[in-house]
Amino acid sequence: MTALQTIIIAIVEGLTEFLPVSSTGHMIITEALCGVESTEFVKAFTVIIQFGAILSVVVLYHRRFFKSWRFYWTLLIAFVPAGVVGLLLGDKIDALLENVPVIAAMLILGGVFMLFADKLFHKPAQSQEITPRRAFLIGCCQCIAMIPGVSRSMATTVGGMAQKLTRRHAAEFSFFLAVPTMFAATAYKLFKLLRTSDGQAILMDNLGTLLLGNLVAFVVAFFSMKLFIDILTKYGFKPFGYYRIGLGTIILSLLLLGYNLEII
Repeated sequence: MTALQTIIIAIVEGLTEFLPVSSTGHMIITEALCGVESTEFVKAFTVIIQFGAILSVVVLYHRRFFKSWRFYWTLLIAFVPAGVVGLLLGDKIDALLENVPVIAAMLILGGVFMLFADKLFHKPAQSQEITPRRAFLIGCCQCIAMIPGVSRSMATTVGGMAQKLTRRHAAEFSFFLAVPTMFAATAYKLFKLLRTSDGQAILMDNLGTLLLGNLVAFVVAFFSMKLFIDILTKYGFKPFGYYRIGLGTIILSLLLLGYNLEII
C-alpha cells in the first residue's frame, strides 16, 4: 500500500468504527475506489489499526477507565459472549466477510431498523448503572454484529437502550466495550502472523505503514466518537439509518453493474 492509501483506509476505519454504519461496508467501497490489492498484509492491516481506534477511547475517557476495578469487571462480563462465539465460529464468520450481498442487505435492514429504534427504546430507566446483568445482555447483542454489515456500534448501543440506558450512556458503554473486543481481535491477528516466519517478515517490512495507520485511526476516531454522541443526542438514530440504507443501495447497485467488490 502507498502512504496515501494507508491514510485513506485509516481515516475510514477511524471515522466509521464507532459510528453505527458498519466499517466493513465502508471498507468495501474504499478498497474498490483506491484499487488496493488484497494481500495478507492488507487483511491484517485493517484489523491491526483498530488498536489506534481503541486507544482513542482510553484517552478520551481516561478518568472513567482508571476509576475502579468494578468498571473492568463489567467490561469483562460484556466481552465474554462475543469472545466465546468468536472462538467457536471464527471460520464461519470469516467466510461471511467475503459475502458482499449479505453485507449490503444487513446495511439496509439495519438502517430500516434504526429509523424506528428511537421510538422502540424511548423510556430510559432512572438508574443508569451498568449492572452485571445489563453488561451481559449488551454483550450478547454484540454477537449479532459478527454478521458483517450489522455494525458493532449499532448492536451494542441499541442493546444498551434496550436495557433502558439513555442514548448517551448506551453509546459510551459501546465505546468502552470496543476496547477489550477490538484488542482481542488485534492480538489474535498479530498472533497468527507472528507464529510463522513469513508473517514476522510481513510485519517487519510494513512496520512504518502500521504505525502511520494506527496514528491516523487514533486521531480520526477520537473526534468521531464526539461526533456520534452529538448527533445521537440531538437527532437520534434516523440520520444513521438513512445513511446505511443509502450505502447498502450503492453497494447492491455496483454489484448489479458488474463491479467486483471484495472485502479487504
